[in-house]
Amino acid sequence: MTIYWEGLLIGISTFLIIGLFHPIVIKVEYYSGTRYWWVFLLIGLMGVAASLLIESTFVAALLGVFAFSSFWTIKELFDQVERVKKGWFPKNPNRKYDF
Repeated sequence: MTIYWEGLLIGISTFLIIGLFHPIVIKVEYYSGTRYWWVFLLIGLMGVAASLLIESTFVAALLGVFAFSSFWTIKELFDQVERVKKGWFPKNPNRKYDF
């Protein structure tokens, strides 16, 4: 019986990639608001392009997960502003808010 580890490794890696983006959203919103949402768009587009050019299914899958996590981060960045408005997360005292 042969055990194939790729599926498990993709699952674990996906979990870690998504988990990595949660504190990134919080920190980026805290220090700069939504000003740099376009950086996540560019990172996501580069990840999509790279995933299309990589022959390895494993690496291409991880790049795809990374790319779409970057796209999702754009939405979460704007949602984070709403969470800060509701008081669920702290405001940065050194930053001016529009609300």
